[in-house]
Amino acid sequence: MDYQKIIHQIAEEAKKELGKGKIANYIPALANIPSDKFGIAIETIKGERYSFGDYDEPFSIQSISKVFTLMMAFTKENTKLWQRVDVEPSGNPFNSLVQLEFEAGIPRNPFINAGALVVTDILLDHYASPKASILDYVRRLSGSDDVYFDYEVAASEREFGYTNTALVNFLKSHKNIHNHIDKVLDVYFHQCSIRMSCQQLAHAFLTLANHGVHPDTKEQILSRSQAKRINAIMLTCGFYDQAGEFAFCVGMPGKSGVGGGIVAVIPEELAIAVWSPELNEHGNSKAGISVLEQFTTLTGLSIF
Repeated sequence: MDYQKIIHQIAEEAKKELGKGKIANYIPALANIPSDKFGIAIETIKGERYSFGDYDEPFSIQSISKVFTLMMAFTKENTKLWQRVDVEPSGNPFNSLVQLEFEAGIPRNPFINAGALVVTDILLDHYASPKASILDYVRRLSGSDDVYFDYEVAASEREFGYTNTALVNFLKSHKNIHNHIDKVLDVYFHQCSIRMSCQQLAHAFLTLANHGVHPDTKEQILSRSQAKRINAIMLTCGFYDQAGEFAFCVGMPGKSGVGGGIVAVIPEELAIAVWSPELNEHGNSKAGISVLEQFTTLTGLSIF
């Protein structure tokens, strides 16, 4: 299949969505990103690479980082993890307090902010230097040492992270946070600030497309069962209250971030990453969603 020809065709159509969304300006450090940034990268299990536009420019991956921390926590806790965080779609915005109160401090899934905070807390239980461990893990998956925290973004999130502070305090009151809340928030804000390019993200997610096996080292990063379950959670929960629509229109496990990135996988085939900073009303990249919907339509590839 000529993926290069396909992504050029898709890009021309998806660019029509530029100017129709909004950048995540509630994080001031993200507000000045040029709205016309647009990149696509595909990497196949066979090692083929295809790209378009700003595919090699790093950006703040934001909630895409929740996949990496979930992978780390899952390998440490295995099925015990699900005693502290559920695996159901939320149907609510990613930072909902109402749902967490209704469910007595057990987050609906690990990709809403409350769930990701619990996962971060678990990493503090297992790693002496969790921020360094997260960065090392992501570098290993991406095959690149050129992956860093954006300290300006992390500081901006801390300064304006009132809702996340409320969420972690509420979780703590229900004894679902074990460590000091300031430490949990510090690690969480830094993980969300990680800067990666579409190319690095596509390579990092190949492990999930390859049943948990790293495509370069052939190391079993996750068991086959763990990789399957994380892909399932990405499909049902990776796009917040647009998850059902994404599964319906695209049909790929994936994860979005308010930095405008989206990564998705076709098991045993490929990973694709898209970056376009303008978001729709659900907090997902408007052009990115268009790219992925066209991709599965034109290629006939999906998990269904």
